[in-house]
Amino acid sequence: MKEKKQDKDKACRVESFSYTDYRARLHDIVDSIIIECDDEKCNAHIDYEQLPSKAAVIDILHRLRGVIFPGYFNTEKLDPVNLRYYVGQTVAELFDSLSEQIARSIRHDCFKFELECTECTTRGYDIALALLESIPELQRILATDIVAVFEGDPAAKSYDEIIFSYPGVFAITVYRIAHKLHLLGVPLLPRIMSEYVHGETGIDIHPGAVIGERFVIDHGTGVVIGETSEIGKNVRIYQGVTIGALSVPKGRIEEMKGRKRHPTIEDDVIIYSGATILGGDTVIGARSVIGGNVWITESLPPDTQVLIESPSLIYRRKP
Repeated sequence: MKEKKQDKDKACRVESFSYTDYRARLHDIVDSIIIECDDEKCNAHIDYEQLPSKAAVIDILHRLRGVIFPGYFNTEKLDPVNLRYYVGQTVAELFDSLSEQIARSIRHDCFKFELECTECTTRGYDIALALLESIPELQRILATDIVAVFEGDPAAKSYDEIIFSYPGVFAITVYRIAHKLHLLGVPLLPRIMSEYVHGETGIDIHPGAVIGERFVIDHGTGVVIGETSEIGKNVRIYQGVTIGALSVPKGRIEEMKGRKRHPTIEDDVIIYSGATILGGDTVIGARSVIGGNVWITESLPPDTQVLIESPSLIYRRKP
């Protein structure tokens, strides 16, 4: 027994020495990472000024969702007695977090692009207040979206079910928040928000798109709506729809920035699953119906129906 214990102790010491030797090699690895990675060789942000926090931005989204739809996404019970306390406390916390993240994003652009000072801290306060002041309008327009979903979906049992569980409503909620920040001139944060909900739902809406009320995304997976898209009121789209841009020739990226590259969809249009509509000059006229899997790069007059010719199917008995 004594010999076995001695052998075990010896093996443990050998393992300890071996572990120390391996760890000693980490110094060289760390040095190579620091020496080799700079702004010219790889993507790094080593500075005294912090970037916005993705985790904080996601937390802001969920808190905003809780204020926009009070009682739906709260862990605590809300009733008429504590509602004012909850909203007041949450709005105060949102102001602090929003103003900090907005200031960080503005400050980042100032340093990154060597811009003149724009008083980022003060702008952070002003923009945070402007977003919070817009919450009643966000509630109003999102209510029209939810009503449109309910009126067009026989499977929807209640507004509660739609708010809780429909990915399209979640994506539209985040889009409308991100779009407001985009209009207020906030860099980075709107895209962090839109790409977060893209990962959660498979719905990709650029915050720069302009979308009217009573907007419905049914099912939603694979929907893409580009930056300069303009969508009217009472539009319904299904899964897999792309409202996108034509490919930009090499060397013309800078030239195309800021130009309209995505389609205009007028009021009361329905676009079925898998349809692709491309180009900044493309206008889909009001009340048109776009069938599934079509490819459109030219404008259509109002009241147009576009369908793919039915394929020729072959039916045969199994051998």
